[in-house]
Amino acid sequence: MADAPYDPDQDPEERRVVRKGYRTLAKNVEEHQSNLQDYSAQQLTDQVKKADELFNKVKGPQEATLDSAFLLMASNMGAQKARAMKSGSGSFDIDDFVSRLVTFMGGAKQLDVDDESDGEDVDVGGGPLEWDRIGRKALAKSRRVPAMGFMLGPLSIEQKKRNVTKRAKFEKDKADERKPQEIKEEDIARSENETTKNVATLETLLGEEDGPINLFKFVINPNDFAQSVENIFYLSFLIRDGKVALETQDNGEVVIFICQQPDDNDYISGLKKRQIVLEFDMATWERAKEVFEITESKIPQRPAARMRLGNKWYG
Repeated sequence: MADAPYDPDQDPEERRVVRKGYRTLAKNVEEHQSNLQDYSAQQLTDQVKKADELFNKVKGPQEATLDSAFLLMASNMGAQKARAMKSGSGSFDIDDFVSRLVTFMGGAKQLDVDDESDGEDVDVGGGPLEWDRIGRKALAKSRRVPAMGFMLGPLSIEQKKRNVTKRAKFEKDKADERKPQEIKEEDIARSENETTKNVATLETLLGEEDGPINLFKFVINPNDFAQSVENIFYLSFLIRDGKVALETQDNGEVVIFICQQPDDNDYISGLKKRQIVLEFDMATWERAKEVFEITESKIPQRPAARMRLGNKWYG
């Protein structure tokens, strides 16, 4: 906290000096952000101390904002320098550490190779290790009771090896891969011809009717729900082309009938195309059969459709 409280009537010249000081500190830190090696931790500490001195003269919000911005910049730079620090140029030598630790606790080990020892380590210290001594050393650094759980992993770390077996197996079994079935032009043409034929059949049957006929009585096949859906699909082409009209009568009954196909002049005169969405599920199919007492299909049963994809036929 600053020694002086907020003062809106602070001397303008004093405010300019404080602002100039903060800008100088910020500029100095910014110049060394790209090259941290040339900027020591002591230099950064000195800059923070100068900022503390300037803060004693801060009496307005603008100067306090400059102080916060500089502290944030200095904190980020300190964090970068901490990440760049290295604890040692070489790897940690476990054997050397254990040897120094044993020596410090009053023990000594040496390798005495003769006929009796068979190359084993022989303790020539003559007594137990002084664990209290290393305990007192550790106590000077931390008062927390040491435990094995504080160790960051084992002393000897095995390097993980990348498992390439799975990829090698995949390349080995590459011959077993299967390509998706290709749809050829003749397959698409066959499907289009089938649709055209069925649409023409519906047009002929509807032309044989004496006047309008109930939509459901015409399209529903009481023995096959799937073909009933197909009949509605084929009928939609006739209605789209204007060869068949769909009309709702005064009593709410929906009927269809053959009509004269309109030409371009009719559309110029004001005739508009309209689209409707017809919901037709199995429940509607069952209900229509019951309400309109449909027992026979107006449209003959078609054989099960088969479609070829590639070299295979699907029914």
